Amino acid sequence: MSKEKITVAKAMVQCLKAENIKHIFAYPGAAICPFLDEVYSSDIETILVRHEANSGHSASGYARMTGKPAVCVATSGPGATNLITAIATAYMDSIPIVAITGQVVCEQIGRDAFQEADITGAAEPFVKHSFLVKNADDIPGVFKKAFYIAGSGRPGPVLIDVPMDVQNMLIDFSYPESVEIRSYKPNITGNKLQVKKAVTALEKAERPLICAGGGIFISNANELMQQLCENCDIPVISTMMGIGAIPTSHSNYFGMLGMFGKRIANAALSKCDLLIILGARVGDRAVTTMKAFENTTVIHIDIDPAEIGKNVPVNIPVVGDVRTILQQFLDIVKPQKHTEWLDTLRNLREEYAKTDDSKAGYVNPKLLVQEISRQLPKNSVVAADVGQNQIWAANHVSLDGGRFITSGGMGTMGYSVPAAIGAKKAVPEAEVVAMCGDGSFQMQFMELATAMQHNINVKIVVFVNNYLGMVREVQDNKYDSRYAAVDLSGSPDFMKIADAYGIKAENVRDNSQIASAVEHMIKSEKPYLLQVFVDPMEKSMID
Repeated sequence: MSKEKITVAKAMVQCLKAENIKHIFAYPGAAICPFLDEVYSSDIETILVRHEANSGHSASGYARMTGKPAVCVATSGPGATNLITAIATAYMDSIPIVAITGQVVCEQIGRDAFQEADITGAAEPFVKHSFLVKNADDIPGVFKKAFYIAGSGRPGPVLIDVPMDVQNMLIDFSYPESVEIRSYKPNITGNKLQVKKAVTALEKAERPLICAGGGIFISNANELMQQLCENCDIPVISTMMGIGAIPTSHSNYFGMLGMFGKRIANAALSKCDLLIILGARVGDRAVTTMKAFENTTVIHIDIDPAEIGKNVPVNIPVVGDVRTILQQFLDIVKPQKHTEWLDTLRNLREEYAKTDDSKAGYVNPKLLVQEISRQLPKNSVVAADVGQNQIWAANHVSLDGGRFITSGGMGTMGYSVPAAIGAKKAVPEAEVVAMCGDGSFQMQFMELATAMQHNINVKIVVFVNNYLGMVREVQDNKYDSRYAAVDLSGSPDFMKIADAYGIKAENVRDNSQIASAVEHMIKSEKPYLLQVFVDPMEKSMID
């Protein structure tokens, strides 16, 4: 690329174009104006969110659909600090985002200037790497490194903080064609001896089980995992982040494990003699006791060596890219049959099936999620928020080629709507539905304006029970039903909120209304909201 003297702000835009960035999610401020002014003159579209955290959540939804780093932008001080929650959320779920923040001029750094915050220091625990760019000539190299670090290895957020005076400086611009970081070289291919050892263990197992994590999506290994599952006749369970890695209707899939997961998935974990963990850290919500591993051979495959053995005992660690290692498996593993093992699990699944426990005058959330799944076309996206709605969605969503996206590691309320907006912007041909509770919706409904302004056709389901339901359940179980700070009295009528934004909405108060209401929502060519009333005492575990 030929050199030309341009401002750093313009160079930043040229860097984004070189990385094939088409959209950014931003909230402006004076310290980032030089950059945004140059974006305005380019063909990169700026999506104006209504809160800085939501720029990060939207970038997260976008990145999860494209598999490539997405960009969020905020100004200095409170703009940047508001972004930290989204950065931490992306970090916990290994989502590649590049966060660009403005900063006060260099000579004012460290002087408590107006809207100054040490954002690189504040965000340090939640980023793969961060850059405070004081040398204007460093900008092209910094951007190249940022996108490489964010999208390679175990993906995650990278922060670029650029002082306003630096943005206005002139440089001779040339974007690097490649990047070499001596201290950062992620391992992709699994050690051949470890792979062979793992395959040998699999061939000896009588009750093998695959646990699919979010790493399946990151490495685009869905088809290879399903091939291993079918070639070797292995049942599959998933973490919350791994939902949809195999079609949920597949006869070998037994649901999400963990404290809020399917009873059959937890039973499979306790009964298996070999567990293959694929791209999952298997945290405390997925595994609540180590007893499940006492007589189990554990194979853990992950690109991040720090995650292997961190939460569960591992017999055979294999470090590398899940897709690459699965291909190594398939090249040498022999076809197998585990008919008796699968029949046992399928019989248990039937035994554990629960009858309808609907209550008159309220909607059964399980039936609603199932009906939405039934009517959604293939390759749809469901973005779940955090709380009871997340558990209802995770346990009862049905996906065939689509995606289930949520805040799994950080458990960030207010994630679903901006993430859905980002996902829809990334794949406009897909149907995208956000599911949230009446508590979490009030943390994010300002983003209805973003959807309307930018013609982003997302659908939103709000479960209304007038409680912060997940915390209310904790208070029922551990605090003698003393409901401290969970009553949502004073909440608005979300039908009127939707109308204020020019969005069509519908009330659903009974199971008999579910099918038609869902049909109206999915057929709408504009944003649509369903306000769904559920029993205030409804529990997360309804299966």
